Amino acid sequence: MKRVAILQSNYIPWKGYFDLIGSVDEFILYDDMQYTRRDWRNRNRIKTPRGLEWLTVPVKVKGRYHQTIRETELDGAQWALDHWRTLSSNYGRAPYFSEMSRELEPLYLDRQYTHLSQLNRDLIEWVCSKLAIRTSIKDSSAYDLAEGKTERLLEICRQAGATEYISGPAAIDYLETSLFNAAGIEVRFFDYTGYPSYPQLWGTFEHGVTILDLLFNCGTKAADYLRRDA
Repeated sequence: MKRVAILQSNYIPWKGYFDLIGSVDEFILYDDMQYTRRDWRNRNRIKTPRGLEWLTVPVKVKGRYHQTIRETELDGAQWALDHWRTLSSNYGRAPYFSEMSRELEPLYLDRQYTHLSQLNRDLIEWVCSKLAIRTSIKDSSAYDLAEGKTERLLEICRQAGATEYISGPAAIDYLETSLFNAAGIEVRFFDYTGYPSYPQLWGTFEHGVTILDLLFNCGTKAADYLRRDA
């Protein structure tokens, strides 16, 4: 048995993203897909005393050019200092901010990123280490990519040796599961509901925020708030 999931990289994703990673044997970053504006690829939300606010990484977008996530370049470097200052000012009093910042701060202030995909991957891998997630993470570019939305996912799964494909629920409307069934690969759609709340700063509890919110507030106990089942 080998479970595989395939998703585009996101910037400091929410807890459900990592719950999905932790539920499979191999997680493939699907960054050969087209970059989409005003999406989770380069932004996420944090909690503040003023409510939810966006942290957005500026990127270079080349008009109507079919630009993949992997090709997307960062626009400048000032954003990194700005994001770290924003995280510090809003989470500085969280119980585990100081502990987490010892490793997270250098990712923001000491590294010089040129492309969104590498930035996202480094942050995702760091979060996985904090949640004790040992899933193998690979890039879609490591595989021969087929044509067709479902066919491409199926071919990646075949090459990865998958017996089960765990898909995000958004794909339920377009994924041709019959093609997977014919190839002997079972398809299951991940359920992002039912997460417990956790101690959180700034008013009414919010699930739809970056995983950093959970790590800053719960530290080593953060993994207790992930279900890790499909």
